[in-house]
Amino acid sequence: MKTKIIYVMICGLVITFCNSKKENSEPEHNEEKKSETIELTAEQFNSVGIALGTIEKKNLRSVVRASGYLDVPPQNKASVSTFIGAVVKSISVLEGTFVKHGQTLAVLEHPDFIKLQEAYLTEKNNFIFVEKEYVRQKELMEHNSGTGKIFQKAESDFNISKGKISSLESQLKMLSVNFTELSKGNISSSFALTSPIMGYVGHIHATIGGYAEPNKTLFEITDNTKIHCDLLIYEKDLFKVKVGQKVNFVLSNQPEHQEEHNFKTIEGEIFGINKSFENDTKALIVHASIKNENHELIPGIYVNGVIDVGEQKSSAIPIDAIVKADGKEWIFSVNEENKDGYKFNMLEVITGISDLGYVEIKPLEKIADNAKIVIKNPFFILSKAKEGEGGEE
Repeated sequence: MKTKIIYVMICGLVITFCNSKKENSEPEHNEEKKSETIELTAEQFNSVGIALGTIEKKNLRSVVRASGYLDVPPQNKASVSTFIGAVVKSISVLEGTFVKHGQTLAVLEHPDFIKLQEAYLTEKNNFIFVEKEYVRQKELMEHNSGTGKIFQKAESDFNISKGKISSLESQLKMLSVNFTELSKGNISSSFALTSPIMGYVGHIHATIGGYAEPNKTLFEITDNTKIHCDLLIYEKDLFKVKVGQKVNFVLSNQPEHQEEHNFKTIEGEIFGINKSFENDTKALIVHASIKNENHELIPGIYVNGVIDVGEQKSSAIPIDAIVKADGKEWIFSVNEENKDGYKFNMLEVITGISDLGYVEIKPLEKIADNAKIVIKNPFFILSKAKEGEGGEE
């Protein structure tokens, strides 16, 4: 009997303990899950300058990293000088002015220019007599009426005079002489210095009243339409780089440039590789054309770039899209969007390598390929999320 009483008491304690545990555990199952949705009104969204984008596929692993600068080919740069010494009478352009091919840059004058025209007209008039004498002596020789010595002298004078006229014409053409007016006897005291290419005027080394020495640069012209990127590739990476490979680069000292272009890198493609090292650097210059040209680029700007040397693309977003909280890294994706505002989800991610303003990510939750995410000013949304957490306590 005593044994039965003890057995019943033990069973009762066990049942009581189980019921107590069940009661204590029920609130844990019934506790409401904390909401991860953050809401912003359209006014809030616009006022803080939030920008949206998508997760992109970037090759941040199979790449060669390089630095360099922007440049233009030699045929798109010109140093303008005069062929004869002259005094600068007037200057028609300013630094930064866009000029067309053949447009006047300055007007020069000098007595030697007048003498050159006089010599041309003199030789031109003399040629009329020399030519007639040559034709006459040639006809006499054909009829066996002339002498060889006189004909040879007439032929020599004809060729010499013809050569002088050709030489003087070439010199005057370089000085942009109007031959129509000159043939009428209208000698000009000045000549125009014109641009040999289309482009922008760089440094001007001429001054009004100053003496322009022959072959000394007076104007520098640069045509930026053919601007390209020159990257230095070191010996260890030489055999990885090939013509036709894709290049992405950013301007080294202008981070705001990337922001102005929605955090997109400048795209290019390698079209040439030098075959000799640059000085003692043990580096070759690789030339890359620029595809998305709407960047208003200027020669001489330094760049950082990556060359795709293989296919190993991964999901990546701008570095500015990542926020850190509670020892973790997060992004915000658009859950709902309408005219009144936006709803965002806060998603945890694991980041990998970064380059050119992008970082490799691996979301811990599945996210659609075309999902919109916040790529600029996510910290305002984070602060709203923190406010929501404070209100729930």
